[in-house]
Amino acid sequence: MKLHIGGEQVNASWKILNIQHKEGVDFIGDICDLSQFPDDSIDEIYASHTLEHIPQKKMVETLRGIYRILKQGGKFYISVPDLDILCHTFMSPLASLEIKYQVMRIMFGGQEDSFDFHYFGWNQAFLYQYLQQAGFSGADRVDSFGLFSDSSNDKPFGFPISLNVIAIK
Repeated sequence: MKLHIGGEQVNASWKILNIQHKEGVDFIGDICDLSQFPDDSIDEIYASHTLEHIPQKKMVETLRGIYRILKQGGKFYISVPDLDILCHTFMSPLASLEIKYQVMRIMFGGQEDSFDFHYFGWNQAFLYQYLQQAGFSGADRVDSFGLFSDSSNDKPFGFPISLNVIAIK
């Protein structure tokens, strides 16, 4: 099985786990508690702009839960807002107030509902360190996954704002 955590786009090859009841969702649940899935039961996991919604104190445990349910050699596709790029953009003297406001919302969440808040800011060094602590054997940054049309591909300012990584169990 392939699991899309936090997803909304229905794809016959992927099952969707979402914390909210929405059309097309196969499993209701929280990424921080994957106890509904057995060990080594998932071939691939995709989470786009999801990890930043996890409180810092739960991050290692959450990533260990993802590691637990992935099969050996399984892939974890991760996309998060890239804090290095966002900070650079925010601090640019060329950025208008409108652009700075958009960047701020990407950093802290759109806050359109009670789940749309960000607890964590990611860059490549942080992500690789946390993945290693959770047990992942390797991780590679990629430009795009080519799997879904979502935030992982966003270029609101003409350049990518996401850190896209594939981690291997």
